[in-house]
Amino acid sequence: MSLPRNSAIAALLRQFDTAWQLLDYHTQTLTTDICLWRPAGCTLHLVQDENGRLTGRFPESEAYDIGPPSPGWICWHMLFWWKMTLNHNFGDGKLVPEAIFWPGDADGFRAALLSLRADWLRAVEGLRAEQLAGTDLSKWPLTDCPFTDIVGWVNVELTKNAAELGYARFLYAVRPR
Repeated sequence: MSLPRNSAIAALLRQFDTAWQLLDYHTQTLTTDICLWRPAGCTLHLVQDENGRLTGRFPESEAYDIGPPSPGWICWHMLFWWKMTLNHNFGDGKLVPEAIFWPGDADGFRAALLSLRADWLRAVEGLRAEQLAGTDLSKWPLTDCPFTDIVGWVNVELTKNAAELGYARFLYAVRPR
């Protein structure tokens, strides 16, 4: 799709590309060991469900004393919000958080992330101006807003998670051994 350079969606997609470049930098050399590392004794981390699959759980509060998220939890969180966004805004809207799992290793995470990126760009770049300006597609995590607000939210969430993962990588690199 050829978008006018000065259109709102073109600007949002340029922001997305910038966020993606930052995330890509932090994920290129991401290893499973880094993902499974716990930065503190008290931390948000992946948990194993009854079938042995790794998933994330949301904390009861946002208080600072819950501890920092592990790199693996940050990775799961990216899969969570992106899958939910795609399913609820472009799919059947039936996906629930409990059905979203971490792939089990860093390579699987990178593959899942690349797939979500491709699905997102295909969906967004295929929208007409009236769909972007309208509220019909806006079902999760925001409702009753122009769909461009959802696109902007994805950019913010992607940037935030890239920064969190980068910070966790810095801490991992200087951890006591």
